[in-house]
Parts: sequence; C-alpha cells; structure tokens
Amino acid sequence: MVNQNSIFGGMLTNVGAAKKTNCDALGVPWQPSHMLIGDASGTDPVPSPEQTKLINQVYRAPLNQLYVSPTDANVLVAELVLPPNVGGWWIRELALEDVDGVFSAVANCAPSYKPLLVQGSGRNQVVRMHIVTSNTANIQLKIDPAVVLATREYVETSIIAALNKQDFKHSVQVATTAPIALSGLQTVDGVALSAGARVLVKDQAAGKDNGIYLVASGAWPRAADADTSIEVTPGLFVHVEQGAAGGDSIWQLITDAPITLGTTPLAFEMVAGRTGVTAGTYTKLTVDKNGRVIAGTSPATLAGYGITDAYSKGEVDSKVAQASSLPVGALIAFPRDAVSPGFLELDGSVQSSAAYPDLFAYLGTTFNKGGEGAGSFRLPESRGEFLRGWDHGRGVDAGRVIGSYQADDLKSHDHTVNNTGTVGSDPTLWVYGDPGSFPLTPPGTRTNATGGSETRPRNLAVMWCIKAWNAPINQGSIDVAALAALAAQATEARQGTAKVASATQMSAGSDDSTIVTPKKLRLGFSVSLATNGYLVFPSWLGGLVIQWGYYASSLDDLTALVSFQLAFPAQCLNVIAVGDGGQSGGGAFVGVGVQKVSKEQFRLNGYGTSMSTVGYHWLALGY
Repeated sequence: MVNQNSIFGGMLTNVGAAKKTNCDALGVPWQPSHMLIGDASGTDPVPSPEQTKLINQVYRAPLNQLYVSPTDANVLVAELVLPPNVGGWWIRELALEDVDGVFSAVANCAPSYKPLLVQGSGRNQVVRMHIVTSNTANIQLKIDPAVVLATREYVETSIIAALNKQDFKHSVQVATTAPIALSGLQTVDGVALSAGARVLVKDQAAGKDNGIYLVASGAWPRAADADTSIEVTPGLFVHVEQGAAGGDSIWQLITDAPITLGTTPLAFEMVAGRTGVTAGTYTKLTVDKNGRVIAGTSPATLAGYGITDAYSKGEVDSKVAQASSLPVGALIAFPRDAVSPGFLELDGSVQSSAAYPDLFAYLGTTFNKGGEGAGSFRLPESRGEFLRGWDHGRGVDAGRVIGSYQADDLKSHDHTVNNTGTVGSDPTLWVYGDPGSFPLTPPGTRTNATGGSETRPRNLAVMWCIKAWNAPINQGSIDVAALAALAAQATEARQGTAKVASATQMSAGSDDSTIVTPKKLRLGFSVSLATNGYLVFPSWLGGLVIQWGYYASSLDDLTALVSFQLAFPAQCLNVIAVGDGGQSGGGAFVGVGVQKVSKEQFRLNGYGTSMSTVGYHWLALGY
C-alpha cells in the first residue's frame, strides 16, 4: 500500500540499456517514441530492469515532448498529454518504447486516477518520465508533430525561451567598472545592490565570466535570459539604468560567433551613453569607431595637433640666431672705441669660461700663456697688430700655425754704390781690376739710415673684436658682455650674481658664496628695552642671551626668588646683583648675594640696616 515510505522512480530496462549502448557504439541515434501507461492490476508495482512489459498496460500513445532537462544535461524528459476523452483507469506504472518497439525504460509513480469526460471530471493530464542516462548526446529528440499537444507550461516556457533569444535584453541596474567577486551583496559603480538586481558584468579578468548576472547573497547566477549559449549571441544589447560611470548607457556584445557560454570570452562595448567628455567647445576631438566623441582638448602647441613636420619655437629661435648673427669667434673691426653687444675686444685679457661658454668652446686655451687659473682662458692680443691670413699650405708663410704671433722683419736684400772716380782722391770709391796687378784695400762704406722705428704700410686704426655670445642680439638693446659678467658667481673681486642663503646655511655660518637678507639677519634676534628686559642674539651669532632687571624691597634682610623674563634655552652662565642707593636715615648696605641659579630663576639675598626704599639691580648672561 502506498504511504509516506513509498519510493518512486525508474530506470532503463536491460534491453533498453543494451539498445542504447549499441546505438552509441554504432553512432546511430536512439529515439524513444511512445509512452506506455498501466494500472499494475491494482498492485503497487516495483520497477525492474528485467521487465519487458508493464504488469497491466491500459494505454499507449506517441510522446508529446522529448527533451534534455534544462537543469541537468544527463536527464532525458519524456512527456505525454492525456486528453479529457481518455481515461477511466489508474496510473501506477509507466514505460518508454523506442521506434523499434523495444521496451526501453520502466518506472512506477504515485497512483493517479484519470477520469473520463463522461464522468463529469474531464481534464488534460500531463505525464512525464525523467530518465537518467550517462550521455544524452546520441538521443534523437524527434516527435511526430501530428500528436503534439502544447501544455500551458510548454507554451509559457516556449515564449520565454523565444524572448530570451532576442538580442535586446531586459535592462540591468548597473554595469561593472572593474573586476569583482561574483558573490554577495555589494556596491557597483556607486550603487548599493540588493538581491535580485540585474548586473552587466563586463570587466572580469577571465572574459568567459562576463555576462548578465543576478545579485545574490551567495554565488551570483546568470540571468535567465542570458544563461545559455543560444541566448547570448553576437550583437546582444543591454541598457544600463544607474551608475556614476555607466548610468543611462547602452552596451553591445561584440564577440563573434560561435559563442559557448562559460568558455568563450565575452567583450562588451558602449554604443551609447556618457563618454566622460565635459560639455564645451574643443579645437581637437577624438572619436571612436562609431563616431562618438570620446575625448576633447584644446592644444596650444603644434605637437598637440600632431604636426611633426614644423619647426618648434626653440628651433625657429635657433634658425633666427644663425641667420641674424655672426658665429661665435668671428672677428669684426670696429672704427670706434666702443664694443658692440655680443662682442669682446681682442686685448689679450683673461676671461671666465663660465661667463663665455660658447667662446671658450671655440677658442679653448689656444692663447693661454700660463697662470690664467682654472676656469679661465685668454683672448688673442690684436692691439697694435696687423692681421695676416694663415698660410694654410700655400708656402708663402710656411711653418706658421694659426693664432701664432710673428715679429716684424725685412726681406733680405743688398745695395750698390757708384764705382767711378779718381783712385786715391775719393776714399768712398772702390777700384776694380786685376788683384794681381792692383793690390788695393777698399775702405768701409754704408748708406745713411732713414725712416721710423718699424716697417709698416699706410693704415687706419680700428678696434678688433670677437663675437663672444651665441644668441641673436638686438643692436643697442642688450649688452651681452655686461650680462655675462653679471651671470657669473660673484666674489670679493668679481661682480656677478649670488644666491640667497637659506636659514640653515645662515645658521651653519660656513657658506661663503651666498648672501643673507635683512629678514634672515634678524632671524632669532629679539629685544625688550624695559626696566626688566632682555637681548637675545640669533643662534648664528652664538645665541647669547642677556637679561636685566630691578627688584624693589624695603627689607633689611632680603631673601627672594627672582624669575627671568625668558628662560635660558641651555644655561644661565652668570648673575650679578648690586644694591640701589635709595635708603634713608643713614642706613647702608652690608652686602648682596646670588644663589641657586637655574635657567628660569635665581635667589637674591640682601643684607643691610635702616632701609626704607631699597632696590637691587641684576644682570644675567646665558645662552
């Protein structure tokens, strides 16, 4: 008898299992086609794999549906619909028969009476068998359309399944902006999510995990309209309702077919919505492949516009400098005693390589004589000199090197004198003849000197100058020589620039290349010129503190603690106290003493007689 302890179920029969195994081996589809219903002759049947028929079959009909369970791929579901005009018996046992008439599966079920319409209780009754098998891939799910009767559940399921296959999905509440854990209640894109909320997950490290999910306190399941491969197809659209970054946007699945959900990486792309570009006017825009503006800028440079074949400002300045000025090292003769901007007189002077780096790079130490000092070089000396073109291999002035000096000189030559006259009468004449016949000794003879102290052509005095600065110069507006001097580090002997010392440098007192401002000179200095006052020197002057005060008392014998106006930072070195001669009645001081000196105070002791108005001056030194 059926009760709460009864067990219901079924299995493949031995012949059915053998038939399916054979079909699997041959690669032939196995096709269940009919369902058998029996009343077991009123008994409570127990199915057995050895059965070849039902105990008492009362009905046989073609299957209405045969499909793989959506919740378990190894479960085959067979369905039969009993119309109102079929019945008049109990349903206690079920069986499946394939197209070849093989009694393939058997099961028992809870007893259910199927009435006839004439009994006044007609109804459609759905009978399903769930068959567990190791592989449903080789089962042919084929039903004769002439016997199909659509149940309400089937219709609803079919409609939902058809809708779920649409590329336009139900909207989601938010879309992710980064990888997340697909479990638990959490906040996504600034929105706190509750259980059941739909979320577009698009940023997982493993793209196969992307898709549409439902929020849950545990693991998130995929949404019903996007949980199978047939429902997630290329071109899928989904609207995002909320979110700081993704709110009011539409996303499209751009992954190409074929797609196997849970295996194929899914990539989503925004096709409409916020791109992060603030409303405004821009001179340069960036658009994506769909023509949406995704960036906007207003560049102020050629590079900002992507122009790479134009000169930069620095390059233009360099070209202008080259076109508008002589190269460094060029010599120019000036007809006035005035050095033009950008030049130095060729006077043999020593110059700083830091002040004239371009000229030093050109001349080097070619004209140095020794003793110029580190970081210095010497200019050529042109004063009172003629400039001569370098021979450079011509052979007219061979052996010279460029930049070398040459003393004045005369070309080698001789002079002749008149050789006629009377022999013996003019001692300035020579006698020519046969030395053997006329042995005469000629007297010394020379010409008279004429001219100045040197050999020179006619000339015009000019001042030779050298280009010293590699920069374009507006004539008369920039004194490069003066600027160069000012740009050098100032010393006691040289005018130039000096850096302002920091407070740390000033306190250290070891830097001799910086200057101190008036404000820093007073850093740490303070004074109070009152009766009870102090003078505090800054730490960079040793931090000496001098304090003074006046203590009034009319007691003959005084013992008092006197506090300093300022506590000495480190130590009080000494305190001196003297009495004030303010007594009356002939009294006199006997003595004044100081004891127990600390950084904050000292004890003053006074001894006297017949005091009326008595005071004590004190002076303290410390640091």
